[in-house]
Amino acid sequence: MIKIISVCFGLSILAFSDVFVSSQLVLTEQLHHLRIGREREWTEFPEKQEATHLELKFEGRDNRSEQTIRLRQQDVKQAWRLELNDKELGQLAVDENDMVIYFGVPAGLLTDGENVLRIDQVQRSQMVPDDIRVGEIVLDQRPRSEVLAEATVQIDVVDEQSQQPLPARITIVNQDGALQSTNMLSNDHLAVRPGIVFTSTGKASFGLPAGTSTIFAGRGFEYSLAQVEISVNVGEKVVQKMRIRREVSTDGYVACDTHVHTRTHSGHGDATVDERMITLAAEGIELPVATDHNVHIDHNEFARKMKVRKYFTPVIGNEVTTGIGHFNAFPAGEGSMIPNYQLTDWGSILNSIYRTPNVKVTILNHARDLHAGTTPFGTRLHNAVVGENLEGWPITFNGFEVVNSSATQTDVLQLFQDWMGLLNRGYLITPVGSSDSHDVGRHFVGQGRTYIRCHDSDPGNIDVDMAVSNFLGGRVMVSYGLLAELTVAGKYKSGELAQTPDETIELSVRVLGPHWTNATKLNLYANGQLIIEQDLLTDQVDTMQPGLKWSGKWRLPKPKHDVHLVAIALGLGIDGLYWKTAKPYQPASPEWKAQVVGCSGAIWLDVDGDGRRTSAHQYAIRAVDRSSGDLAALLEILADYDEAVAAQAAHL
Repeated sequence: MIKIISVCFGLSILAFSDVFVSSQLVLTEQLHHLRIGREREWTEFPEKQEATHLELKFEGRDNRSEQTIRLRQQDVKQAWRLELNDKELGQLAVDENDMVIYFGVPAGLLTDGENVLRIDQVQRSQMVPDDIRVGEIVLDQRPRSEVLAEATVQIDVVDEQSQQPLPARITIVNQDGALQSTNMLSNDHLAVRPGIVFTSTGKASFGLPAGTSTIFAGRGFEYSLAQVEISVNVGEKVVQKMRIRREVSTDGYVACDTHVHTRTHSGHGDATVDERMITLAAEGIELPVATDHNVHIDHNEFARKMKVRKYFTPVIGNEVTTGIGHFNAFPAGEGSMIPNYQLTDWGSILNSIYRTPNVKVTILNHARDLHAGTTPFGTRLHNAVVGENLEGWPITFNGFEVVNSSATQTDVLQLFQDWMGLLNRGYLITPVGSSDSHDVGRHFVGQGRTYIRCHDSDPGNIDVDMAVSNFLGGRVMVSYGLLAELTVAGKYKSGELAQTPDETIELSVRVLGPHWTNATKLNLYANGQLIIEQDLLTDQVDTMQPGLKWSGKWRLPKPKHDVHLVAIALGLGIDGLYWKTAKPYQPASPEWKAQVVGCSGAIWLDVDGDGRRTSAHQYAIRAVDRSSGDLAALLEILADYDEAVAAQAAHL
């Protein structure tokens, strides 16, 4: 039986057992809600935690050989340690996903009589809110290697059409819906974490506990997801071929992740550079930019070593990590100097970046997140309505992260609005989707990505100069589970200046995604103002279909002045552990709605016919000058302009 004996400062449970049943002692059958910190992290958790730590007391016997602790964990964001009889066995996986993990118990650690197992946060003094669930803890008399090798599963992932092996991500989920650890470790063709196996060859063989599991195989955003349920008995081997196919046509675009880290060169996260090469191939990233902190890293030698160089073209870059913002800079010349990341103003920092040989792109990363005491687009530093830095810092970066899948926002549209505000201010800045991945499985590479218009028939030999040029021209689309492709007058696409000779403007929109994502809403913005909101669910279309989710045409009356148009598609977030959308990194609220999103680049309408992109700010300057300080005259002039111009004029 199991009896709770104390919940004062922690949770203590006393387990009584005279015998091990099937070599296992159940220490607790339930999941327990623990929290360090006064405020709850998410409303899905009760207001009052069950305890601050978990302590299990059980009757055991001296172990002459290794035994195993099995436990289940959910929503772990901070570091929590597992101790047995005051000796640390290890730490819970820092991973919000639901997973089952295993710890070896060294010989001689258990004692005859009472033993104590304890789970507690590593640095309690920080008091960082972290609601977790942990439990379903079992002590198994067998060594970890034996527990995880009761049965063997071999998976072969192939392209459905060619039947050739494909790099892929394999996800193993047990019958309770948690990621199931395997006995496999990362090697020359596998990158492995609990319940996740990335393979560069399409092949993976691993041990599992006997039982029923669901296995998924996929290759990032563009591919289908194969799924199979398997049941294996002790000593059994199962061989399963899984077929996937390309479902999202991205011809003429390369899949780029502009924000890629490794533990090897950044010093945090868990992905070694060798594992990163495997995950890039397995997620279908064709143009990865190495952006470890304040170093220039060339992935070419690592990609060749891991035999995946044909799947992508590496780009040397750098996340210039300063006290007042993080900037991704690329492409950097091999062996070139490192920008001075110790400077303390944007002008000097950005000048230092642009003096780096070959560098043409500079992206402001995660502008709404707090790092080193600075939130670049927080209200203290930035007026988002008019796209102005309140300290007068120069905005000379030419890319802006609107999606960072490792640092998602509570309001998924916030950074998109910030970007469109910069366009209204007159800055020609490209929207960026990236992963900011430091990990193998937790926040994985390529979940957020940017599609750049460029020849893509040979991923191993992409024309980097062409890709960079088109990036700077805004000829991109941003993907976080969807794509939104906007076309004006049948020919003008993202980054282009559309001529408008007719009195109405014809727009075409396509929403793209694989079968395992959905689209529920499509928004059209003109100068950042929402002008069309299309409910896709009322159109009686199957938004879970593969490839083309929705397509349609709109006709708009020609505006009275130049504007930029942006289409953004939204859908429900992914709950499946094969591609789970992450919770906000620095949440603004304990309530959150998971969403996927796809965004076109901006298309400018040249209404005044001068062959240039005229911003809301430029029109506002003209209006204020014409009014000669007369408010009534200014209001009369502004009647011919939109809200974006009016906001800029009011600010002036």
